[in-house]
Amino acid sequence: MKRWRTPATLLLAASVMLACSGQRPVEPQSPSSGPAATGPAQGGRLVYALSADANGFNPITDQFAAQSYSMTGTIIEPLVSVDANGDWKPYLAESLTPNKKYDEWTIKVRSGISFSDGISLTGDIVKANLEAQKKSPLTAATFIPIKSFELTGPMTVKVNLHLPWVAFPYYLATQTGMIVPPASLTDPRTASLKPVGTGPFVFKEYVPDNRMVVTRNPRYWRQGLPYLDEIEFRILPDTQTRAQTLEAGGVDAIGTSRDEDLTKFGAMKDTYTVHRAQGMAVAEYMFLLNTAVAPLDDVRVRRAMAHAMDRETVIKTLRGGMTEPADGPWSKDSPWYTPGGYPAYDLAKATALVKEVEAEKGPISFELISTPDPNTMQGVELAQDMWRKAGIEVSIKQADQADLINRAITGQFSATVWTQFSAQDPDGEYVWMHQSYAKPVGSISLNMTRLKDDKLSSALDAGRMSPDEATRKQAYATVQQRLRDQVPYVFIDHLNTGAIIARTKVRGIGEHVLPDGEKGLPLTGSPIPYHPFGQLWVSER
Repeated sequence: MKRWRTPATLLLAASVMLACSGQRPVEPQSPSSGPAATGPAQGGRLVYALSADANGFNPITDQFAAQSYSMTGTIIEPLVSVDANGDWKPYLAESLTPNKKYDEWTIKVRSGISFSDGISLTGDIVKANLEAQKKSPLTAATFIPIKSFELTGPMTVKVNLHLPWVAFPYYLATQTGMIVPPASLTDPRTASLKPVGTGPFVFKEYVPDNRMVVTRNPRYWRQGLPYLDEIEFRILPDTQTRAQTLEAGGVDAIGTSRDEDLTKFGAMKDTYTVHRAQGMAVAEYMFLLNTAVAPLDDVRVRRAMAHAMDRETVIKTLRGGMTEPADGPWSKDSPWYTPGGYPAYDLAKATALVKEVEAEKGPISFELISTPDPNTMQGVELAQDMWRKAGIEVSIKQADQADLINRAITGQFSATVWTQFSAQDPDGEYVWMHQSYAKPVGSISLNMTRLKDDKLSSALDAGRMSPDEATRKQAYATVQQRLRDQVPYVFIDHLNTGAIIARTKVRGIGEHVLPDGEKGLPLTGSPIPYHPFGQLWVSER
């Protein structure tokens, strides 16, 4: 099994490299949902193609990316989920209740749930899981605000915080809130290879870099679920191969971020359905800049890079015109979005800034890191040409994805292509931007830009601690203003090309219902989204 052996890897796996695509046809019309269905049918087998293997299936020890959540989420469930409006909702938890200050949260665990190994879910098991997450080198940084966990009843855990944290439940909807049985806590290596949980499916088989197979959990606590008998996750890293295999009938569904796939399969409405990410689930494509090293420690250089970037041309060239320009971590359809202030495309202004810096410090040059994927390289070379026109000399260094991310974490880079920011609540981006997570070059730093900005960090604190919606919106307006002023990221576009494409016989993608009867969030993750599998079914077998 492939693993990234970094002592502290990227929690929530928000940072994933994007494979861009070349010039494409115009955007297709919105696809239909396929032929009408009579209702969910029990039984059947689904073959589902993923873009990469997981790094392991233990939420406490293994880094999770979108493909990890797809596979592991069939077996291991979280305390919290997110509804279609982007609001958190209890899942394995029956309720989560804050005190008046929001510096304590009480988690009441849902009764009548057991793991597939027969062990009943209890408060002490939840407490042990959360304590393991707080101790884990992988996830400890995110749980820094937590002071302690206290078992206040057989099914109740109180979380004591150092400071108010109004969005805390959202973190329990990710791997930090996924609950495993005691045996998995005592034997993490086995848990990494053969996961056990409370979910709708149980582990059957895993062949690294090839496939994972899960089967129906007969003890599942949600009556009548799952519908499917078996799911095989097929690992097909090459985007084109995934699309060709779907068309040839070798798989039933694929994840993609290529606009050409949306165009092609979207036009075949009787055969395929296309499900695209929307709202806060849409990640942003950008260039991540290291503000702690020259020449990018000079904000004038970073602003020149933003002014030299013709985002409309990038979108037209690489996305077939399907996406919208990004000027921050949230799109215009987000309730948190605030317009204005991002450096607009202005080659003359970019050139003037470059000449100003050159007069003081000499020529500007740096190295840009990219994965070797041809589609990604196309976007990187386009950016290189735009910056060169402004007078900035950029060399390109290729690195595989694991090495690239490790270099970003440790600060061994100047700039790199990047995809990030798909949390449902803006507090989910706290660790990536706050100056307390910006460590010196050579040290592990979740704030990979290493930007230290008091105004930005104070705004992130205000958004984290205040329960007042107006106060939070003002705080995140300040966050956007500081990002546009300091330019630690050169934003390009919002990647709503992230999609799941399936044969019309596959039903229920993005239509799941939470235990309280509310509709769940259709898709999440980036750049290729993921979704639950417990309520998927096939209309023919």
